[in-house]
Amino acid sequence: MNASLAFGKAEARDMADRETALKNIAVGDIFHASATNGASLLCLTMLVTESTIQARNVATQIIYDFDRRTGIADWYVFSRHYLCTVDSVAPLPADIHEIMLQLDRKGRESEYCHAEDPDRPLDSWRRIIDR
Repeated sequence: MNASLAFGKAEARDMADRETALKNIAVGDIFHASATNGASLLCLTMLVTESTIQARNVATQIIYDFDRRTGIADWYVFSRHYLCTVDSVAPLPADIHEIMLQLDRKGRESEYCHAEDPDRPLDSWRRIIDR
C-alpha cells in the first residue's frame, strides 16, 4: 500500500513539473514533440496565451496549437487524427538554436514565394532562396 501511495505522489510531482515546464515556454523557444503516427516535430514557439502554445514545425511549416496545461495538440492529416505531445523543452545550444531559426526562415521564404506565384515550380524558388 505504501508503494502505491509513493507512486501516486511521484506521478503528481511529475505532472506538476510538466505543467511548470509548459508554462515556462516563451515565444522564440524551440521544443520537441512526438506524434502518435511516429512523427518527430521540432517546433518554434510563435505565440503563447493563457491556454495555448502556438508553434510552427521547423521542417514542414505546419502550425500546431498545443494545450498549455497538457502539452497536447490535435493534428489532422488527410482526415486522420493524430495527437502531438510535447516531450522535451530542454533549451538547445545557442548555435543549434540559430541554425533551427535559419531553417525555419528558409522554409517560410519558400512558402511565401510559392504563394506569390503558385504556378512557378518550387525548384526555381528554392534556387532563388538558396543564394
